[in-house]
Amino acid sequence: MKEEYDLSTMQRKKNPYAAKLKKPVTIRLGEDVVDYFKSLSDEMGLPYQSLINLYLRDCVSTHRKPNFNWSE
Repeated sequence: MKEEYDLSTMQRKKNPYAAKLKKPVTIRLGEDVVDYFKSLSDEMGLPYQSLINLYLRDCVSTHRKPNFNWSE
């Protein structure tokens, strides 16, 4: 490896992953929901927040809509 590199001729390129960056949000979830995803994350070996993101991404890609059953 060289001790010095000439970077003056280097050209800038846009980050190809910039469109895939994650946006931090604050969201309130039920304790049972968090516990469910935490237990799944232990089984799958993924962080629970990543697992929630993957699930929501799947909902977006399949255009899944929530099904609400309100009972009195």
